[in-house]
Amino acid sequence: MSDPQQNKRSAIAFYELMFNENAPREAQERYAGAEYRQHNPGVGDGKEAFIEYFEQMAREYPGKRVEVKRAIAEGDYVVLHCHQHWPGIDDYAGIDIFRFDDDGKVVEHWDVLQSVPDPANAKNANGMF
Repeated sequence: MSDPQQNKRSAIAFYELMFNENAPREAQERYAGAEYRQHNPGVGDGKEAFIEYFEQMAREYPGKRVEVKRAIAEGDYVVLHCHQHWPGIDDYAGIDIFRFDDDGKVVEHWDVLQSVPDPANAKNANGMF
């Protein structure tokens, strides 16, 4: 089994590189394993589909960025709680789950996203982060 704390650092670096630095190919080359399984139904399966999707997002949403608010590692899994900023559209609260192989490489990904509401419309003042 790979090291959960190192996996946490790698998941954050992977996310920062592909999302904030708009370098999905480099992120895949550095941090992904031989196979990359995608569970988000809006993104194709595999490395090339991931790269194409994030290259398209970089073109369509220049200035997009993500802030990792929390990272939790257990066994081969890392969970990131993130605030995604998308220029021109809603911000999102995201939960990303990454599975790592024995070599500490990302091989599988799941995510769920929720639009961040205007605080004036929230039923409580706790915030999403």
